[in-house]
Amino acid sequence: MMFYFGIEHEVAFLDNAGNFADFSRTKFKDFCQIIDKLPFYPDDYPELRVGDAGIKKKRWYIEGFERFLDSEQVVECVPKGIEIRTTINSTIQDTITELFDSFSFLREVSLKFGYLPVLVSFNPYYDVFQPNPPLNEYEIQRRKVSPEKQTANIPMLTYGPDLNISVADLPVERVIDIGSKLTYYSPYIVPFSYTSPFYQGKLWEGLSVRTFVRTGQRPATMVFVKKRSELIKSIPSLTKIARIPAEVGRIEFKAFDSCDDFSIYAALLALLKGMVLDESLPGRAMIPDPALHQLSAREGFSNESIFIHAGKILQAVEISLAKDPDRELLTPLKHLLDKRETPAHEMVRNFHKLGSIEETLKHTYLKNTSI
Repeated sequence: MMFYFGIEHEVAFLDNAGNFADFSRTKFKDFCQIIDKLPFYPDDYPELRVGDAGIKKKRWYIEGFERFLDSEQVVECVPKGIEIRTTINSTIQDTITELFDSFSFLREVSLKFGYLPVLVSFNPYYDVFQPNPPLNEYEIQRRKVSPEKQTANIPMLTYGPDLNISVADLPVERVIDIGSKLTYYSPYIVPFSYTSPFYQGKLWEGLSVRTFVRTGQRPATMVFVKKRSELIKSIPSLTKIARIPAEVGRIEFKAFDSCDDFSIYAALLALLKGMVLDESLPGRAMIPDPALHQLSAREGFSNESIFIHAGKILQAVEISLAKDPDRELLTPLKHLLDKRETPAHEMVRNFHKLGSIEETLKHTYLKNTSI
C-alpha cells in the first residue's frame, strides 16, 4: 500500500502583555501582519486548497469565524489563531519535518510582532463564542447546509489538529469503512493527545475540555469522497464531497487534541496507519459516541475500560506494522500508556508549580527545539 500523510495544526498565542490572544482581544490584522511575512511556495498548489475567501493562500493562514453579508463574499474573519498545514507527503517523517520547519518559521516571525505560540486545545477562559453582531438572515440560512456549519461556533473555542492519511487506489467503500472504524475507536486513542485541562479560567476536573465539548457534536473522522452519490447521511458527518482532486480518498482524523511535542504526532500518524492496515479490530460507528468521549475526556487512561481498549488497539497496530519501520514511532504512546498518563498531566503539574494558566502555557512547545 502506498500511504500519504498530512497535518493541519492550529496554534494559539499569548500577546506581549501575556494575555491569551483569542477573539475577545485580537483582530484579523494582528495575525495578518504575521502571515504577510511568511514565505509563499507556488509549487504547493493545486495540492493545497485556497478556498473562496482567499485567506488560505499559504501554508499558514488565519483560522477564524467568517462573516458574510448577503452572498458568499467574506466581509470579515474573526480570528482565533493561526493554522499550519503541511503539503502531502509519502512518509510520516517528511510530514513531521515539514511541520517542524513551518512552526519554526511561524514562531520566529510571530515573536517579532509580540505573539508567543502556546499550546492549549480549548480556550482557557471562554466557554461560548457569540458572533457580534448576531448572524444575519443569509448567514443563518448558510449554516443549514451541513451539520458542521450548524456547529461552527465550537471550533472558535477549540485548537486541534487534522491528521490526514490516504491510501492510493483504495475503493471508496473501503475508505468509508476505515473512517467508521476510526470513529468507533476514537474515545480509546484520543487520550494520547489530551492537552486541554483548563476551563473558565480554572483547572478543570478532567483532561480534555475539547473532547468533552466537541466530539459528538463535531466529527471524529471525515472521509472525502468524489461523488455526491457516495455520501452517507449522518449527524455529525462522516463523509464530505472533496473540494479539490487532492482531497479525494482522504481520511481526516479530527478528534485528537493539539500536541507541542511533534514526535507524538508522528506516533499518532503511525497509529492511524496501523489501524488502516489492521484486520482484527471489529468496531465500526457512523457517528462518535458522545458519552464515551466525555468519560474518556474526564478520566483518560485512569479509566480501566479506556486503558484496556487502548492497549488492545496499540497491540493490534504493532502487529499490523510488524515489518514496517514506522512501528518504532509508536514508542511515545507506549510510554504514556505504561504511566497511564496523557500530556495534560504534565500541564496540570506545571500549573500547580507555576501558579497560573499563562505561565503554564509559556512552558509549552519547549520540546520542539530540534527534530
